Amino acid sequence: MEPFKIHKGTTVSLKDDNINTDQLMPSRYLSHITKSGFGEFLFANWRYMISEEHPESREPNMTFPLNFPEHKDATILVTGENFAGGSSREHAVWGLTDYGFKVVIAGSFSDIFYMNSLKNGLLALTLPLEDRLELYELPADVEISVDLEKQIIFTPNKEYPFKIDDEWRHKLLNGIDDITETLEFHQQIEDYEDKWEPFYAY
Repeated sequence: MEPFKIHKGTTVSLKDDNINTDQLMPSRYLSHITKSGFGEFLFANWRYMISEEHPESREPNMTFPLNFPEHKDATILVTGENFAGGSSREHAVWGLTDYGFKVVIAGSFSDIFYMNSLKNGLLALTLPLEDRLELYELPADVEISVDLEKQIIFTPNKEYPFKIDDEWRHKLLNGIDDITETLEFHQQIEDYEDKWEPFYAY
């Protein structure tokens, strides 16, 4: 996992509350066999004009904010309360990261999605509604900075401090995922394995 220290990018807003994981990543795409490539299916039912006769044909829905030309390079999603409730599918996080999002700012998150996000290097932050209302109004071309070391979001007009668990902050800053964390104990694991005779089934 790549370390996350400071991310600079532009925002796109989905102001709805209670956006669930099926809306993030519709179930018909869960059979996609690699972890990459899910960005194509992110918010598919909203991003595309999908007909029952030709479900494979995905004409962009130009009323959906992610399809606005001015938001095509946005890497910070600002959204409502209870983001990503519902199914625990990790594919929702894979879709966001594969699409290009580095940060999601919401009023609250489902616990499972929040954990999945941090484990995949996607910074999930909570801010109160009054702060998000101000971020919603940022012009599409305004770059903001999310500083995990200082725990502050910097915009041209204002700074927004945020909180994050110290352990998760340490992991993200240093790019430590579950595999990296386990490998820190490789010598202890090898020492433990050496104590046991190989088992052979006859």
